[in-house]
Amino acid sequence: MTDSRDAVNLIPVPAKIKIEYCVQCGWLLRAGWMAQELLSTFGDKIGELALVPSSGGVFRVSVGDGIVWSRENNGGFPSAAELKRLVRDRVAPDMPLGHVDEKTEGS
Repeated sequence: MTDSRDAVNLIPVPAKIKIEYCVQCGWLLRAGWMAQELLSTFGDKIGELALVPSSGGVFRVSVGDGIVWSRENNGGFPSAAELKRLVRDRVAPDMPLGHVDEKTEGS
């Protein structure tokens, strides 16, 4: 199977994930919801998931040392499905995501 992903981008499992969110913006609930979605989907593939209070409009998701989503760079917030795909591609690239994958195949 040929894969366009660079093997260097793969993260050792269990992965360390960090969600930084702006406290002043009131994004704790969004960060918590995203954390819940990731933990429910990836289970024991995640060894640690940290919610990190920040400021200045920050909403950033990191897997290992790499940023997979930044509100500043990507614009806005990821959907849960989009974030799951981004994390899956770094942590468990062969893991099927069911209906999340089906939506991207038809688009």
